[in-house]
Amino acid sequence: MNILAKTKDTTGREIGFLDNQLVLDASGCLFWPDEELLIVSDLHLEKGSSFAAKKGLFIPPYDTQATLETLALRILHWQPKTVLSLGDSFHDDNAATRLPNSYKQNLTQLMLGREWVWVSGNHDPSPPEDLGGTFCEEIHIGNLNFCHEPKPDFKSGEIAGHLHPSAKIKQRGKTIRRRCFIGDEIRIIMPAFGAFTGGLNVLDEAYTKLYSKRDFTTWMLSGEHVFEINGKKLVR
Repeated sequence: MNILAKTKDTTGREIGFLDNQLVLDASGCLFWPDEELLIVSDLHLEKGSSFAAKKGLFIPPYDTQATLETLALRILHWQPKTVLSLGDSFHDDNAATRLPNSYKQNLTQLMLGREWVWVSGNHDPSPPEDLGGTFCEEIHIGNLNFCHEPKPDFKSGEIAGHLHPSAKIKQRGKTIRRRCFIGDEIRIIMPAFGAFTGGLNVLDEAYTKLYSKRDFTTWMLSGEHVFEINGKKLVR
Protein backbone atom coordinates (compact mmCIF):
# COMPACT_ATOMS: atom_id res chain seq x y z
CA MET A 1 0.00 0.00 0.00
CA ASN A 2 1.30 3.42 -0.93
CA ILE A 3 0.95 5.31 2.35
CA LEU A 4 1.24 9.03 1.68
CA ALA A 5 1.09 9.98 5.36
CA LYS A 6 -0.18 13.38 4.30
CA THR A 7 -2.56 15.23 6.56
CA LYS A 8 -5.67 16.36 4.70
CA ASP A 9 -6.77 18.52 7.62
CA THR A 10 -7.08 18.03 11.37
CA THR A 11 -9.74 15.39 10.81
CA GLY A 12 -8.25 13.07 8.21
CA ARG A 13 -5.29 11.34 6.63
CA GLU A 14 -4.88 10.78 2.92
CA ILE A 15 -3.65 7.41 1.68
CA GLY A 16 -3.14 5.72 -1.66
CA PHE A 17 -4.93 2.43 -2.22
CA LEU A 18 -4.69 0.71 -5.63
CA ASP A 19 -4.08 4.01 -7.43
CA ASN A 20 -6.99 5.68 -5.63
CA GLN A 21 -6.57 8.56 -3.20
CA LEU A 22 -8.75 8.06 -0.13
CA VAL A 23 -9.16 10.11 3.03
CA LEU A 24 -9.48 8.32 6.36
CA ASP A 25 -11.58 10.64 8.49
CA ALA A 26 -10.96 10.83 12.25
CA SER A 27 -14.66 10.22 12.88
CA GLY A 28 -14.36 6.74 11.32
CA CYS A 29 -15.79 7.43 7.88
CA LEU A 30 -13.88 7.27 4.59
CA PHE A 31 -14.06 9.80 1.74
CA TRP A 32 -13.14 9.09 -1.88
CA PRO A 33 -12.70 12.55 -3.47
CA ASP A 34 -12.61 11.44 -7.12
CA GLU A 35 -15.99 9.73 -6.72
CA GLU A 36 -17.38 12.28 -4.24
CA LEU A 37 -18.26 9.22 -2.18
CA LEU A 38 -18.56 9.04 1.62
CA ILE A 39 -18.42 5.57 3.18
CA VAL A 40 -19.51 4.61 6.68
CA SER A 41 -19.89 1.21 8.28
CA ASP A 42 -21.67 -0.33 11.24
CA LEU A 43 -23.88 2.55 12.33
CA HIS A 44 -25.95 0.13 14.44
CA LEU A 45 -28.82 2.59 14.66
CA GLU A 46 -31.32 1.83 17.46
CA LYS A 47 -28.97 -0.55 19.25
CA GLY A 48 -30.08 0.94 22.56
CA SER A 49 -33.76 0.29 21.89
CA SER A 50 -32.90 -3.24 20.74
CA PHE A 51 -31.20 -3.98 24.06
CA ALA A 52 -34.21 -2.59 25.92
CA ALA A 53 -36.69 -4.66 23.90
CA LYS A 54 -34.81 -7.96 23.74
CA LYS A 55 -32.74 -8.01 26.92
CA GLY A 56 -34.71 -5.80 29.26
CA LEU A 57 -31.71 -3.55 29.69
CA PHE A 58 -32.41 0.15 30.00
CA ILE A 59 -29.92 2.00 27.83
CA PRO A 60 -30.23 5.78 27.48
CA PRO A 61 -31.91 6.11 24.05
CA TYR A 62 -29.50 8.61 22.56
CA ASP A 63 -27.13 6.42 20.53
CA THR A 64 -29.02 6.96 17.26
CA GLN A 65 -29.15 10.71 17.79
CA ALA A 66 -25.40 10.89 18.51
CA THR A 67 -24.57 8.78 15.44
CA LEU A 68 -26.77 10.84 13.12
CA GLU A 69 -25.35 14.10 14.47
CA THR A 70 -21.79 12.96 13.76
CA LEU A 71 -22.78 11.70 10.32
CA ALA A 72 -24.46 15.03 9.54
CA LEU A 73 -21.27 16.91 10.43
CA ARG A 74 -19.15 14.74 8.13
CA ILE A 75 -21.65 15.08 5.27
CA LEU A 76 -21.59 18.84 5.77
CA HIS A 77 -17.78 18.77 5.72
CA TRP A 78 -17.25 16.52 2.68
CA GLN A 79 -20.39 17.36 0.67
CA PRO A 80 -20.56 13.92 -1.00
CA LYS A 81 -22.73 13.13 -3.99
CA THR A 82 -23.16 9.58 -2.69
CA VAL A 83 -23.23 8.04 0.79
CA LEU A 84 -22.52 4.32 1.07
CA SER A 85 -23.37 2.53 4.32
CA LEU A 86 -21.53 -0.81 4.51
CA GLY A 87 -23.99 -2.92 6.44
CA ASP A 88 -25.22 -3.18 10.01
CA SER A 89 -26.61 0.30 9.48
CA PHE A 90 -29.38 -0.84 11.83
CA HIS A 91 -28.86 -3.07 14.84
CA ASP A 92 -31.61 -5.48 13.76
CA ASP A 93 -34.09 -5.94 10.95
CA ASN A 94 -36.85 -4.12 12.87
CA ALA A 95 -34.74 -1.17 13.98
CA ALA A 96 -35.88 1.08 11.15
CA THR A 97 -39.49 0.69 12.30
CA ARG A 98 -38.47 1.79 15.81
CA LEU A 99 -36.86 5.01 14.62
CA PRO A 100 -38.64 7.99 16.19
CA ASN A 101 -40.16 10.33 13.62
CA SER A 102 -37.64 13.05 14.43
CA TYR A 103 -34.75 10.69 13.60
CA LYS A 104 -36.45 9.61 10.38
CA GLN A 105 -36.79 13.24 9.41
CA ASN A 106 -33.11 13.88 10.19
CA LEU A 107 -32.06 10.90 8.10
CA THR A 108 -34.34 11.93 5.25
CA GLN A 109 -32.77 15.40 5.26
CA LEU A 110 -29.29 13.87 5.06
CA MET A 111 -30.37 11.85 2.03
CA LEU A 112 -31.83 14.79 0.12
CA GLY A 113 -29.95 15.71 -3.06
CA ARG A 114 -27.60 12.74 -3.01
CA GLU A 115 -27.59 9.05 -3.77
CA TRP A 116 -27.73 6.79 -0.73
CA VAL A 117 -26.78 3.11 -0.84
CA TRP A 118 -27.54 0.61 1.92
CA VAL A 119 -25.38 -2.54 1.87
CA SER A 120 -26.98 -5.40 3.80
CA GLY A 121 -25.21 -6.68 6.90
CA ASN A 122 -25.54 -9.64 9.22
CA HIS A 123 -27.60 -7.55 11.67
CA ASP A 124 -29.83 -6.01 8.99
CA PRO A 125 -30.09 -8.41 6.03
CA SER A 126 -33.41 -6.93 4.84
CA PRO A 127 -33.77 -3.43 3.38
CA PRO A 128 -35.04 -0.79 5.83
CA GLU A 129 -38.65 0.19 5.18
CA ASP A 130 -39.80 3.61 4.00
CA LEU A 131 -36.39 5.28 4.18
CA GLY A 132 -35.45 5.55 0.53
CA GLY A 133 -32.09 4.85 -1.02
CA THR A 134 -30.99 1.77 -2.92
CA PHE A 135 -30.08 -1.64 -1.52
CA CYS A 136 -27.47 -4.24 -2.42
CA GLU A 137 -25.39 -7.11 -1.08
CA GLU A 138 -22.19 -5.42 -2.23
CA ILE A 139 -21.18 -2.84 -4.81
CA HIS A 140 -18.25 -2.50 -7.21
CA ILE A 141 -16.97 1.01 -8.05
CA GLY A 142 -13.90 1.45 -10.21
CA ASN A 143 -11.33 -1.11 -9.05
CA LEU A 144 -12.76 -1.33 -5.51
CA ASN A 145 -15.38 -3.67 -4.09
CA PHE A 146 -17.46 -2.58 -1.10
CA CYS A 147 -19.13 -5.16 1.15
CA HIS A 148 -20.04 -5.75 4.77
CA GLU A 149 -18.03 -8.83 5.73
CA PRO A 150 -14.45 -9.16 4.46
CA LYS A 151 -13.74 -12.25 2.37
CA PRO A 152 -10.52 -14.15 3.20
CA ASP A 153 -10.11 -15.28 -0.44
CA PHE A 154 -10.65 -11.85 -1.99
CA LYS A 155 -7.73 -10.94 -4.26
CA SER A 156 -7.49 -7.16 -4.29
CA GLY A 157 -9.43 -3.94 -3.71
CA GLU A 158 -11.85 -4.80 -0.92
CA ILE A 159 -13.28 -2.27 1.54
CA ALA A 160 -15.39 -3.82 4.29
CA GLY A 161 -16.64 -3.39 7.84
CA HIS A 162 -18.20 -5.90 10.25
CA LEU A 163 -15.23 -6.52 12.58
CA HIS A 164 -15.20 -3.14 14.38
CA PRO A 165 -11.37 -2.96 14.43
CA SER A 166 -9.53 -1.37 17.32
CA ALA A 167 -5.81 -1.22 18.07
CA LYS A 168 -3.74 -1.00 21.22
CA ILE A 169 -0.27 0.43 21.75
CA LYS A 170 1.91 0.79 24.81
CA GLN A 171 3.77 4.05 25.12
CA ARG A 172 5.75 5.41 28.05
CA GLY A 173 4.23 2.81 30.33
CA LYS A 174 0.68 3.65 29.31
CA THR A 175 -1.65 1.50 27.22
CA ILE A 176 -3.82 3.28 24.68
CA ARG A 177 -6.68 1.63 22.81
CA ARG A 178 -8.57 3.30 19.98
CA ARG A 179 -10.85 2.49 17.07
CA CYS A 180 -8.91 2.17 13.84
CA PHE A 181 -8.83 1.46 10.14
CA ILE A 182 -6.69 -1.55 9.23
CA GLY A 183 -5.31 -2.19 5.77
CA ASP A 184 -2.76 -3.70 3.43
CA GLU A 185 -2.43 -3.99 -0.37
CA ILE A 186 -5.57 -6.16 -0.59
CA ARG A 187 -8.19 -4.66 1.71
CA ILE A 188 -9.16 -1.97 4.15
CA ILE A 189 -11.49 -2.71 7.05
CA MET A 190 -13.33 0.27 8.47
CA PRO A 191 -14.06 1.02 12.12
CA ALA A 192 -17.61 1.02 13.41
CA PHE A 193 -19.11 4.49 13.00
CA GLY A 194 -21.95 4.05 15.49
CA ALA A 195 -21.84 5.84 18.83
CA PHE A 196 -22.77 2.67 20.74
CA THR A 197 -20.43 0.04 19.30
CA GLY A 198 -17.51 -1.88 20.73
CA GLY A 199 -14.21 -2.77 19.10
CA LEU A 200 -12.29 -5.96 18.37
CA ASN A 201 -8.50 -5.87 18.73
CA VAL A 202 -6.84 -6.31 15.33
CA LEU A 203 -4.54 -8.93 16.88
CA ASP A 204 -7.55 -11.16 17.58
CA GLU A 205 -7.71 -14.45 15.68
CA ALA A 206 -10.65 -13.14 13.65
CA TYR A 207 -8.13 -11.13 11.62
CA THR A 208 -5.54 -13.88 11.08
CA LYS A 209 -7.16 -15.17 7.87
CA LEU A 210 -7.19 -11.63 6.50
CA TYR A 211 -3.81 -10.30 7.61
CA SER A 212 -0.82 -12.51 8.35
CA LYS A 213 2.32 -11.85 10.40
CA ARG A 214 1.18 -8.35 11.36
CA ASP A 215 2.04 -7.20 7.87
CA PHE A 216 -0.54 -4.44 7.89
CA THR A 217 -1.01 -0.82 8.82
CA THR A 218 -3.47 0.61 11.28
CA TRP A 219 -4.71 4.17 11.43
CA MET A 220 -5.78 4.86 15.00
CA LEU A 221 -8.45 7.47 15.64
CA SER A 222 -7.96 9.89 18.51
CA GLY A 223 -9.99 13.05 18.79
CA GLU A 224 -9.47 15.03 15.60
CA HIS A 225 -6.38 13.10 14.52
CA VAL A 226 -5.51 9.91 12.66
CA PHE A 227 -2.25 8.23 13.65
CA GLU A 228 -0.55 5.71 11.39
CA ILE A 229 0.81 2.72 13.37
CA ASN A 230 2.54 -0.32 11.89
CA GLY A 231 0.98 -3.62 12.92
CA LYS A 232 4.25 -4.83 14.44
CA LYS A 233 4.06 -2.08 17.08
CA LEU A 234 0.68 -3.14 18.46
CA VAL A 235 0.00 -5.09 21.65
CA ARG A 236 -2.83 -7.28 22.86
